[in-house]
Amino acid sequence: MPRALLLENIDPVAADLLGSAGYEVESLRGALDEADLVAALDGVDVLGIRSKTQVTADVVRARPDLVAVGAFCIGTNQIDLGEAAAHGVAVFNAPFSNTRSVVEMAIAEIIILARRLVDRDRALHAGTWDKSAAGSHEVRGRTLGIVGYGNIGSQLSVLAEGLGMRVLYYDLEDKLALGNAERCDTLEELLERSETVTLHVDGRGGNAGLFGAEQFSRMRPRSLFLNLSRGFVVDHEALRDHILSGHIAGAAVDVFPEEPREQGDAFTSVLRGLPNVILTPHVGGSTQEAQHDIGRFVAGKLVDYTGTGTTTLSVNLPTAVLHGSSAARFALLHRNVPGVLARADALVGEHGLNVDGQVLSTRGELGYAVTDVSAPLPPELVATLEALPETVRLSTFGLGGA
Repeated sequence: MPRALLLENIDPVAADLLGSAGYEVESLRGALDEADLVAALDGVDVLGIRSKTQVTADVVRARPDLVAVGAFCIGTNQIDLGEAAAHGVAVFNAPFSNTRSVVEMAIAEIIILARRLVDRDRALHAGTWDKSAAGSHEVRGRTLGIVGYGNIGSQLSVLAEGLGMRVLYYDLEDKLALGNAERCDTLEELLERSETVTLHVDGRGGNAGLFGAEQFSRMRPRSLFLNLSRGFVVDHEALRDHILSGHIAGAAVDVFPEEPREQGDAFTSVLRGLPNVILTPHVGGSTQEAQHDIGRFVAGKLVDYTGTGTTTLSVNLPTAVLHGSSAARFALLHRNVPGVLARADALVGEHGLNVDGQVLSTRGELGYAVTDVSAPLPPELVATLEALPETVRLSTFGLGGA
């Protein structure tokens, strides 16, 4: 029976789907450090994580039998994708499943900051009645600048326009503007024209330190700032300075450069206790609806890959899907050099089998061929394919078709 290890309190639907597919599933609430992860992966075929567990190159090399990793979140920068690909470990994530949850939280925080409801709430809990319109504004008619116009940024654009906001966006890539959104040619242009700036960038290394003192100083006086993307993108000391000076009127931060590993662990930040600042513990996508959908989506990808070789939406392997049903199937992940597929097909013929269907895809240094054959795979053929010098990983599937 194949084994799956799920960490970081992944929604139970993932365990249910993997269990229904024949997996023995172990679920743990917390993350594991490198040494504990290596030990826990003994005999494990599929690993499920969220954002805290680091699947380093050393982890991948220590557990070469690991077949796939599911990142039950959007980001995959906690996984060494190159090392995983080099060892034939497929990685899947959930690029769309929590989009709506993050967008709704961003909208809520924009309104809360604009109305200074954080300060009103704190005052009332402290026993002070502070009924005043000072510093409180509607969001209608104000300009929102979105940095990063991907799945989240573009949907936020649509909802913000529905509230009557003007929308600007900046992205490194050319993206189709939705509604009446306007693209800015530079980040500096967006900062100088926006009254609220929100970050929705990905976890690529080039985004580290993207937002610091220079960027905050370019923002309009008394503007608002949100970061629901990656903690390492923002210099929190610089943000603190600009809030205390009054240049930034309020901020909402959901992600931090260093985050506690376990539920209930102590949290420290230079942003604690500042006026009109919302701090949330990386919960932008943490709604029951989003976590259920992420669990279903990623577990489904893992089941498809380990059951049929399908790599649709894999973040590190070539994309291949072969429809149909035959007696057997093999998936050959190999170094992307000429002649590998021809040799594999020749070997199939030498063992008296016909190719019923086949698809080949390449990605950088890797090629991935999925092949349906007319009869069960002889052990000798499997051994020969595995022994090819270009083979990275060979997977076999008994589909049970005619």
